[in-house]
Amino acid sequence: MKLFDTAKKRVVDFRSDKQVLMYTCGITPYDATHIGHAFTFVTYDVVQRRLIDLGHNVKCVRNVTDIDDPLFAKARELGVHYLDLAAGEEARFNADMKALNVLDVYSAPRASSAIADIRGFIGMVLDRGFAYQAGESVYFDVTRFDSFGGVSNYDTQTMMGLAAERGGHVEDPHKRNPLDFVLWQPSAADEPSWETMWGPGRPGWHIECSALALRELGSTIDLHGGGTDLIFPHHECERAQSEAATGELFVKHWMHVAMVFMNGSKMSKSLGNLEFVDRLRKQHDPRAIRLALIANHYRSEWEWNSASMSSAQQRLALWSGANSGDGNAGLEDVRSTLDDDLNTPAAINEIDRAARSGYSVMTAAGLLGVDLRA
Repeated sequence: MKLFDTAKKRVVDFRSDKQVLMYTCGITPYDATHIGHAFTFVTYDVVQRRLIDLGHNVKCVRNVTDIDDPLFAKARELGVHYLDLAAGEEARFNADMKALNVLDVYSAPRASSAIADIRGFIGMVLDRGFAYQAGESVYFDVTRFDSFGGVSNYDTQTMMGLAAERGGHVEDPHKRNPLDFVLWQPSAADEPSWETMWGPGRPGWHIECSALALRELGSTIDLHGGGTDLIFPHHECERAQSEAATGELFVKHWMHVAMVFMNGSKMSKSLGNLEFVDRLRKQHDPRAIRLALIANHYRSEWEWNSASMSSAQQRLALWSGANSGDGNAGLEDVRSTLDDDLNTPAAINEIDRAARSGYSVMTAAGLLGVDLRA
């Protein structure tokens, strides 16, 4: 199986032992799942299905970020406890994933479950000389990590711009370098707080994934991913602190999924240009929603519109109506296209071709997570 590696900037052979260790960055549970989220998680689901088809056992961890600024802000706005809000939105997310036929993950740990792990992890980074204390916070010193920037391959100016845009607080006067990032920080009066030897507070954004990955999967992961918006700063910082703590390679293969647009802009809660999965599945067969997603290549940005569902519904009807043969039509062609950098649009075209000839495509569709038995 060949997949594009973000850090290497090219399509390479994905190599692993029989057991594949996979970590995908999950949700911050403060609102419903939109199509951009679903595109990411359905993509990694297809990866898992093909790896299983190849004979691998996949341990996929997908975290839940229930300690984070957007969650606290939304809880304040609604006047509810942040954990109550998180529990409700996590349940809605899980229902969306089940409807879209996404395989159960090995574990879905919450950041709030990892405070002890995070404290220990920060201690490791400090002990190895990669972090410092200042202004009641603990910061990672990027100048101590020579290959910082090696995941994104961005230059300093680009990293500075993205850090400023994505919560990196480059203006923080306590930092030695504007790109240094927080591992532990003081909590606001209405935020959760835990005691540490560095003072009371809460973890920074990036540290939870490192601590959870180490706890759930060990020091080295075969495949790590998320949306392209996580390449920097999240995954760049995650890799730096993980390798600083353990002294070992953190990730063998970095894989990222492109953004989905609507009305000309990337789907985002701030713009309000969102299409939510739970609303769509009240109106459409969830299998058609899944087909609308995987009709796009995971590395290509694309625009969501009403035509997406119309085309997917027609395709589902075509596939469901084809019933001659043993059900394996198109299977080998689909396997080949998935092995070519997860080319789901080409896989769909192969199934279309077989279905138009009247052959049952049940097995090939199943490899894409579309259950024609439903």
